Amino acid sequence: PGYGFFSENSHFARECKECGLVFVGPSPEVIERMGDKDAARRTARGAGVPIVPGCDLLASAEEAEAEAERIGCPVLIKARSGGGRGIRKVERPEDAGRAFTEAHAEAEAAFGDGECYMEKFVSPAHHVEVQVLADAHGNVVSLGERECSVQRRNQKLIEESPAPCLDAHPGVRERMHKAARDLTRATGYVGVGTIEFLFADDGSFYFMEMNTRLQ
Repeated sequence: PGYGFFSENSHFARECKECGLVFVGPSPEVIERMGDKDAARRTARGAGVPIVPGCDLLASAEEAEAEAERIGCPVLIKARSGGGRGIRKVERPEDAGRAFTEAHAEAEAAFGDGECYMEKFVSPAHHVEVQVLADAHGNVVSLGERECSVQRRNQKLIEESPAPCLDAHPGVRERMHKAARDLTRATGYVGVGTIEFLFADDGSFYFMEMNTRLQ
């Protein structure tokens, strides 16, 4: 199905399956679960992969304020359907309600899905991605990583591989690759995919999302 957003369209994958065609990629169920960033966080947590402290889907502006107070600002409100839209940074808990309303509306307009969740804002941090490849027999390999921290409007401009930010932290690269493989295996994934992590300067890293396609 290629490398664009069409390749992670679960409806297309399901149509192929129902028509007896082989979709060279993950099942429609896996595409849906990992494409939903809130569900992906829960899946990662169950697989023992570290995730950014936060909360599941927000129901209201009032809940957003309460969760921002509990988690501790700054936080990010993020659309579960993602893609660089529907993201708001919140510096004070009292601003979380308005930020939630704005993010919800933007995500609804962009993706037809306004559901949002909240994460602690990790800074300074690097954006590191690990490419994974899995077959239908449970075998998973990781194919190196790349740093994608140079961005504009939440879209990547430069990717550098191997990620230089990992060089000063012995063992982190291996642990990050293992986490990516563990999560891929836990989902029953088949095909090529991309696991995205936030990497902090203290050597800690957190699962951010999975793209169920080749980037």
